[in-house]
Amino acid sequence: MQPIASLLGKNGMEVKRREGEPTNVFLYRFSKKVQQSGILREAKKRKFRTRPESKLKKKLSALHREKKKKEMAKARKMGRV
Repeated sequence: MQPIASLLGKNGMEVKRREGEPTNVFLYRFSKKVQQSGILREAKKRKFRTRPESKLKKKLSALHREKKKKEMAKARKMGRV
């Protein structure tokens, strides 16, 4: 598992407080930058390890998607959707 800092690249993310800037404005700007960069989302995603999906599960999922797709096409043709 990579540390979050390595995801940001060489430079990382830096938010400096401007001269005379109120603390609440600075915190708002900082939190907005963090959300836009996706750091928090990535950290939450990496909190728990997920196992890779088995071949059987992938196959069953694909079959289910195809079945649903056909059902929707049939419903459209019948004028239900």
